[in-house]
Amino acid sequence: MMKIGVDARGAIWYRGTGIGTYTYQLVKNLHLLNQSHEYRFFWPGDEYKNLDPSVDEVFNSIERSKDKFWEEVHIPMSVEQEHIDLFHVPQNGIGLPAKKGCLNVVTVHDLIPYIYPETVGRGYLKIFLSEMPRIMEQADLVITVSEHSKRDIQRIFQLPEEQVVVTYEAPESVYQPIDKIAAQSYVKEKFGIDSRYILYIGGFSPRKNVKGLINAFYEIQHDIPADYKLVLVGKEARDYEETAMLIEALRLQDKVVFTGFAPVLELPYLYSAADLFIYPSFYEGFGLPPLEAMACGTPTITSNTSSIPEVTGEAALLINPHDMYDLAGQMVKVLNDENLQARMRQEGLQQSAKFTWKRCAEETLAAYQTLYNRTRSHT
Repeated sequence: MMKIGVDARGAIWYRGTGIGTYTYQLVKNLHLLNQSHEYRFFWPGDEYKNLDPSVDEVFNSIERSKDKFWEEVHIPMSVEQEHIDLFHVPQNGIGLPAKKGCLNVVTVHDLIPYIYPETVGRGYLKIFLSEMPRIMEQADLVITVSEHSKRDIQRIFQLPEEQVVVTYEAPESVYQPIDKIAAQSYVKEKFGIDSRYILYIGGFSPRKNVKGLINAFYEIQHDIPADYKLVLVGKEARDYEETAMLIEALRLQDKVVFTGFAPVLELPYLYSAADLFIYPSFYEGFGLPPLEAMACGTPTITSNTSSIPEVTGEAALLINPHDMYDLAGQMVKVLNDENLQARMRQEGLQQSAKFTWKRCAEETLAAYQTLYNRTRSHT
């Protein structure tokens, strides 16, 4: 039996992002596996009750205002006093205590600050670049979310093969097909969208290539029915203004809809009501939205770069995100071919079903166990 500690703050602080979803689902599914190990999950205050009240007995609470104290004093103290064998930090290792009192495991989702530094906020970039070398040196095991991210990590930090383990993410169970008419009715009432649409869900960082999508949408105006709109769902960020200016310059104000941030429970309706989902990102450590779209039965076009083909398999149409005309051509192809749409829906459902959070938790626990056994055999 192992005593396992997990820094679960990311489940609250990053909810609605890939890291937030990963942390929440990992914690929830590790607890559900319940294989005689003892867990301590560390959260801010009692906010975990909003996520899952059934796991009350395994949580330590912390005060939101005492982050540094908690990282530098509270965790090392808890690790020592409670004889924790292994401590896991899922949010790229950020917050891993400098004082090492047990086996350290970190999940590094991607190395975007190293590969696309210009697309990352200055504050986060500074923290990531200054902390990551220490985190990698201190980690006994690095978990990542795709083979592509594993190759990046090994290349940049020269880590041996056995020190980096891949566990795939998955769509949450809420992502299921909803009857199209019911979904369209919900989207009309909630967002005021009453026409057919092409959908994008994600951020507005240059790395996400939303401008490329808008330019491609502009190119196909005479090749698709006139009532089609482009719906962009995501939190307004620093690059949002530039995106809005491009739409104005192309005179697409009546054709492009910004919904702003949408809560998780609204996303399956947006996916299910869409005729097509586009995710033209230049780089992803995993890329959950294409998998979520496919789990809702939505035909998906996405990029042929980084980890994305590994995740979508042959169920999505893959494009070169640097080639606007490639994207435009594939959009027209799908929207004008109902047989292709039906095939993509079916293949997308089959592909997305291969990924589950239970499997992610099982493989994570197996990685903990392998590390623990290896360490004990050397002592």
